[in-house]
Amino acid sequence: MRERIHEIITVAEKDDRASKIYDYIMIALILVSIFPLAFKQEPPVFHAIETVAAAVFIVDYLLREATADLHLEKGIVSFFIYPFTFLAIVDFIAILPTFFAVSSGLRMLKLFRLVRCFRAFRAFKMLRYSKSMRIILDVMHRQRTPLLAVCTLAAAYVLVSALIIFNIEPDTFPTYFDAIYWATVSLSTIGYGDIAPVTAAGKLVTILSSFVGIAIIALPSGIITAGYMEELNRAAAREQEEEKD
Repeated sequence: MRERIHEIITVAEKDDRASKIYDYIMIALILVSIFPLAFKQEPPVFHAIETVAAAVFIVDYLLREATADLHLEKGIVSFFIYPFTFLAIVDFIAILPTFFAVSSGLRMLKLFRLVRCFRAFRAFKMLRYSKSMRIILDVMHRQRTPLLAVCTLAAAYVLVSALIIFNIEPDTFPTYFDAIYWATVSLSTIGYGDIAPVTAAGKLVTILSSFVGIAIIALPSGIITAGYMEELNRAAAREQEEEKD
């Protein structure tokens, strides 16, 4: 029984109709449940949708916890490890607003809005039900070492650039956080222009930072693209072997 439940709640195989239906229902429910976030007011129908969605997500979370050993294949330890896996944390955050339901009598609007934003994390639940998304996750997992190196390089770039510009133009950047904001925008090559250096030295630092930022931004794109193509080739090879068998 548990084996069949595990087969249904995981990504559907080609011939598993029940699992495919489950995936489609969950994707539809995720999309419907985050739709109310586009509105400031929540009519009664939105509350009904939230109640149904939350109930289904809670059941889904419990089923995955109950079959964690079949997924992680680490025996009884799997039940303790599973709640700390990435997708399990996403699932928990997705149902968190249900446990923090605030009554109108308390009028804790700021807290309510903050917790309400957690519903947006339900969009990440679709990672479970899309093979393409799972391939991307596998790629990121396989390429985690070079990606981590690039992220470390980007973080170092932001901190060092911010430190330099903060000391060159203390009047333009009143706080170090403002300098970090400028460095992050420069790294991403967005360039909002709401805060920018005004001295020749500051502009020179900006020019150099922009060139470095372009190079850093290109690195993860190349790593993920190469890994994605490798994963597709690996999947195609597996399908050919299965067809031969």
